[in-house]
Amino acid sequence: MAKKKKKPDIGGPSGEWIVTYSDMVTLMLCFFVALFNPDDSDPIQLQQMISAFNAIGMGASTGGNTTSPGKSADLGNTVLALPSMDRGRNLGTALKRATSLFQTDVKSNKVKITHEERGVVISLASDLFFGPASAAINYEDSRDILLRLGSMLNSQELAGRRFRIEGHTDGSDTDPAIWPSNWELSTARSLAVLHYLADIGVDENRFQVAGFAATMPISRDDTAEGRMNNRRVDIVILDEGHL
Repeated sequence: MAKKKKKPDIGGPSGEWIVTYSDMVTLMLCFFVALFNPDDSDPIQLQQMISAFNAIGMGASTGGNTTSPGKSADLGNTVLALPSMDRGRNLGTALKRATSLFQTDVKSNKVKITHEERGVVISLASDLFFGPASAAINYEDSRDILLRLGSMLNSQELAGRRFRIEGHTDGSDTDPAIWPSNWELSTARSLAVLHYLADIGVDENRFQVAGFAATMPISRDDTAEGRMNNRRVDIVILDEGHL
């Protein structure tokens, strides 16, 4: 009688999968950390996140507790102590203040507020503030907005901040008898806003002024609506990395 062949012993399940799984989890964590913007974070929420990581490390049965405080933390070099966190909190406050201050104007498309890498940008619709091909401010329609803007820039929460006024036009030709090109027109509009803000008490030494003509459109310039969006004056509350 033939003997049955003994099946080879293949052993238990391999544990090698855990290495690949751990690598995947680590890569996902790094990915989301890269997306994290501390400028938009709440310090309390950030502290809770750090505490959660500490709890994970303390409760782990294997591996090192890499989130525990070390010599660097003893010297005060923690995430919440980074200078960027203070800057981020201030800009976050400025963004909330501007959104609240110009809420009605944003709804009526007179003002747009965005938060970009260079800082908080308050965009004034050029057609409201200036007549066609003019750098003279239309005070009747824009005085209230400019007064509120000046009050905000002069507030204690923005003390020490620097600002930049950027003029933008569409790509339409100017009247050479008035403006040689859109460069002169966009710069003149920036200067007009600067002079008005200085007249109501904002320190002009905190400003930079620029005219970009039609070189930085935010909409297509081949439609009437697009050209209207491109005609604007931006007041930028600068991040310290973009002074």
